[in-house]
Amino acid sequence: MTEADRDDAADNHRDTDEEVEEAHRPDALLLHEIIRAEGEEELRRTAVALTLSAFAAGLTMGFSLIVPGVLKSHLPDAPWAELVTSVGYSIGFLIVVLGRQQLFTENTVTPILPLLQERSLRNLWRVMRLWGIVLAGNVVATVVIAYALAATDAFPPEVQAAFAEISHHAVENPFLTTMVKAVFAGWLIALMVWILPATGSAAPFIIILMTSLVSMCGLAHIVAGSVDAFYLVLTGAIGMGDYLWRFFVPTLVGNVLGGVTLVSVLNYGQVAPEVEDKAAATRG
Repeated sequence: MTEADRDDAADNHRDTDEEVEEAHRPDALLLHEIIRAEGEEELRRTAVALTLSAFAAGLTMGFSLIVPGVLKSHLPDAPWAELVTSVGYSIGFLIVVLGRQQLFTENTVTPILPLLQERSLRNLWRVMRLWGIVLAGNVVATVVIAYALAATDAFPPEVQAAFAEISHHAVENPFLTTMVKAVFAGWLIALMVWILPATGSAAPFIIILMTSLVSMCGLAHIVAGSVDAFYLVLTGAIGMGDYLWRFFVPTLVGNVLGGVTLVSVLNYGQVAPEVEDKAAATRG
């Protein structure tokens, strides 16, 4: 083999290695680092930026009631119709996630990883600040969009009847049942956030799949469910006490437990030795 042939073979080998590296799915450490970097970026954002983004997300989540309601009003009363409306439920999440708006349940993962890596009171305060701003912005916006649906004639009576029927699912269960359903919902949404960096162009499909499961399984999501519950409050079907104790508190607790405990902590645990070794090497 001539020297030119050896050079060509080496170039081909390098090209093959690059192709394999590109095709290889990201490992857990890489996913952790991508999400941790996003979390650091979110923790550095100003209060105004977070508030506006969270408010936009809360308004957008209104489509997770609007689209299923419109679909339900046009579909026959059949078991398969609920599967179709579950896909409609995912539209609000799709817009929020792809639009990079601030949704509370996504933040049970992204800012938690920086906190787990550097456990300090400063980082804990930064996470609490982020959570407080985003949750408040999301919930206030759900009141606004629910009022637009309940107090105007933007949608015909048959669609509003569908809104009411769908919304009752948010407050129909006792406290403990709602909390358990919320744990599963927080788990699914946090898992979605964890795997999205590895999905590439398939991201919209993953978002639709994971969030439609939340609706299909009758789970409780603090922001999407707040649109439903506030619709009932504003139409006089339930009171604020029902919203707070039959929906808000158990759902908030469950979403946080599902996202932080079952995804952030466990997934961090599998890469913690590598993260610590990397940090030690950097210090050294």
